[in-house]
Order: sequence, then structure tokens, then C-alpha cells
Amino acid sequence: MSGGAAAAAEARAAVRARWQALAPRERSALALAAAVVGLYATWALAVQPAWRTLRDAPAAQAALDRDLAAMQRLAAEAETLKGIAPLPAGQAGAALQSATSRLGSAGRLVIQGDRAVLTLTDADPDALRAWLAEVRSGARARPVEASLQPSAAGLGGTVVVTVGAAP
Repeated sequence: MSGGAAAAAEARAAVRARWQALAPRERSALALAAAVVGLYATWALAVQPAWRTLRDAPAAQAALDRDLAAMQRLAAEAETLKGIAPLPAGQAGAALQSATSRLGSAGRLVIQGDRAVLTLTDADPDALRAWLAEVRSGARARPVEASLQPSAAGLGGTVVVTVGAAP
């Protein structure tokens, strides 16, 4: 026998001798304590995690279904937008200017070729969301870059959109 196996056999013999030296009542108490610890370990390591997963699965599935439905709506909208011809530059520029005028002093637009840069100062996030929706549908513009930071009264930064045919 190797040294480790011999030490393990000695330890088992010592435990067995100690067990035999205990009174029957002590043995019963220790066996009950070991059974309680074993049941708790089984509960904590096997049953409870599985039970928690089963309990939380319907809510997680519902959230995933909502996310999937939202992605499918966006995909359908993207397909619809891909099929729409781009606007002439003049019409797109006018639609961008019109949408920007609704931002008031919070937004300033600079159009450079097929790109437009909106500079925001203390803009309301809902107003920016409405602006993006309007330029997407009215000017058929696509956001390509955004650098936004929270400011004292809203959002500050820039949003770059492109108009015209998709690359």
C-alpha cells in the first residue's frame, strides 16, 4: 500500500473505533445530525437551484418573447424602409430643417453633402427621440453616429445622420 492509502486506512480505523466507543444514543444523535446536514446539502445544491429555475422560467420566457417581438417589428420596419426610394437632397434637407425647428434653441443642424450634424444643448430626451423618428420617416435619414452626454437640463452632444441611398 502506498503512504496515502495507508494513512486513509488508519484514519478510517480510528473513526470506526471512535464510533464503536460511542453510546447507542450518541450514535443515533450523530446519525440524525448527519442526515439533516445531508438533506440540507441536497436541498441547497440540487433541489433549490432547479426549483428557482422552474419558478423564474415563465417570466424569463415572457421577457424573451417581448424582446423577440420588438426585434421582429424593427426588422419588418427596416425591410419596409429599405424598399422606399431616397428623397431628393432638397426635400430631405427641408424635412431635416423642419424637424430641427421643433427642437427650438436646443438643436442646431448643419448639412454637409449627404450627412447632417445635429448639435444638441440641453435637449429633452423625448424631443430627441421624436426628432430621430421624424427624420427617419420624413427625410429618410439614418443615424450613423451619436455622441451624447447628460447635461444640466437634458442631453448635450452631436448626432450625425446620413440621407440618400444606402451604401
